[in-house]
Amino acid sequence: MERLKYFVGGRFKESETDKYYDLYNPSTGEVVAQAPNCTKKEVEEAIKVANEAFKTWSKVPVLKRVQYLYKVRELLIKYEEELTYLIAEEHGKVWDEANGDLAKAKEATELACSVPSLMMGESTMNTSTGYDTVLYREPLGVFAGIAPFNFPAMIPFGWMAPICIACGNTMVLKVSSTTPRTSLRMAEIYKEAGIPDGVINVITCDRNEAEILLTHPDVKGVSFVGSTKVGKHIYSIAAAHGKRVQALCEAKNHALVLNDAPVDRVAAGIINSAFGCAGERCMALPVVVAEEGIADALVAKIVELAKNIKIGPAYDKTSKLGPVVDAKHKERILGWIQKGIDEGAKLILDGRNVKVEGYENGFYLGPTIFDHVTEDMEIGRYEIFGPVLCIKRVKSFEEGLTIMNNNPFANGSVIFTQSGYYAREFVERTHGGMVGVNVGIPVPVGIFPFSGHKDSFFGDNHCLGKDGIRFYTESKTVTTKWFDEEEKKSTHVTTWDGTI
Repeated sequence: MERLKYFVGGRFKESETDKYYDLYNPSTGEVVAQAPNCTKKEVEEAIKVANEAFKTWSKVPVLKRVQYLYKVRELLIKYEEELTYLIAEEHGKVWDEANGDLAKAKEATELACSVPSLMMGESTMNTSTGYDTVLYREPLGVFAGIAPFNFPAMIPFGWMAPICIACGNTMVLKVSSTTPRTSLRMAEIYKEAGIPDGVINVITCDRNEAEILLTHPDVKGVSFVGSTKVGKHIYSIAAAHGKRVQALCEAKNHALVLNDAPVDRVAAGIINSAFGCAGERCMALPVVVAEEGIADALVAKIVELAKNIKIGPAYDKTSKLGPVVDAKHKERILGWIQKGIDEGAKLILDGRNVKVEGYENGFYLGPTIFDHVTEDMEIGRYEIFGPVLCIKRVKSFEEGLTIMNNNPFANGSVIFTQSGYYAREFVERTHGGMVGVNVGIPVPVGIFPFSGHKDSFFGDNHCLGKDGIRFYTESKTVTTKWFDEEEKKSTHVTTWDGTI
């Protein structure tokens, strides 16, 4: 059994811990490796190493810093096949989705390569007579990244690391103890690209050890993706210790489908949005709010398409729905399905008894669909993070929008309609931070921020886009006046005779 090491100071190190996490291949159910629960001493070591590296890395000119990230991008392309397979094997998302995870990491790396322009400041000459003012954006120091299991490439090495280090900071990444192998391989790639030792450090540990990242004086900020409960804790503790925080949390994204929407196209979009990545993404579409006039036809088409999704091992390129990440998460989803039944929702497609020939021990769940979900049912209000779709029926646009906005989460929201009027009303009035009009997964490209609201986000600056640059830099305003200015002005006078 392979025991993984943690990555600090540019090398892999054996942990002194006596506690290790089993790592599974979700497609087979087999344990393939173990990850260390790094000790508090080892977490502190990572912070210390990152802080020392900051002293020199922050002095490297920004144009030179991004040259390393151009090389990272080249290596992500070089190792695309290997990394895609690794993501599929350790997470369970199918080949195209695993490749998409990597593609989004590459996209964010490309954004980071434009940091020399994005972190440029502002200036005004002669703000007052003889005074000039310039605003600079500067790095802060060590940042902590706390990443979840569901996007092992895109989140730690897309949303977090590239922009952080391009801006001149260093980073300690506490990656998921469920899917750490991709991140450890990515750290190795960063080293191959020539990024100096200590700039990127990767650890796996429990919450007790990770707490140090929230309170240590050398950590200047924390970027987190995960549950709302943990996000609120991280936000309150880290902010109380003077750190900046961006906490991206849970979601329960809704799509409002109006009577004029084309059924076949909408159903296809919902299938991809609801069941892609086995529903294990914060921009999944787990709730459809359908107007009564279209509901029956729409539900029938969704069920038809869902029944024909090919379920299989993640690294089989013909599979369209892979397993969920591990047995514990599967049991959690099964508990939610039973809760939906107990609450009185109508189970019209049951994916609990799926078996994949040759992979009977894998953590598979088929598409599961509940109809006639009402507002008093928890299954329609809280995040399940699995291949479970809830249908809510409404009489009108206004009723549907009210139901959506009453949800405590506001990561994304979608409307399917042919009406420009209702589309515009929806865009203006929805609480969702990322909004789709006839787009099932309205995740913007990396030049825009990933902007959730309400209980889906805590902090001031979101990740990616210009928000990401602001999060990883602080502004310094410099006002200048030269004392010999008046003397020079009195002895050097220029006049213009009006000619051109």
